[in-house]
Amino acid sequence: MDFITDYEMIIMSAVVGVIVGLSQILKKFGINPKFIPIFDLIFGIIACVFLLNTEPVLRVFNGLIVGLSASGLYSGTKNVKQGVRHE
Repeated sequence: MDFITDYEMIIMSAVVGVIVGLSQILKKFGINPKFIPIFDLIFGIIACVFLLNTEPVLRVFNGLIVGLSASGLYSGTKNVKQGVRHE
């Protein structure tokens, strides 16, 4: 079983910052901010699948962690729930 290396932890930390920046760009393009956490999760999974060198299951799991970190676990879930209620 592969464990994540220090190098991969640095990559994941950098990806969180990139995803936060992409989220701000999406907001400027008129995407409803309530749904930004979903995009954060998708971006996190895609980034980790392509950038990390671990088992595929760990890549997806780490992508979820990165996406949730970028959106903020509590506030992201709350925003999506509110967005669905209003739609």
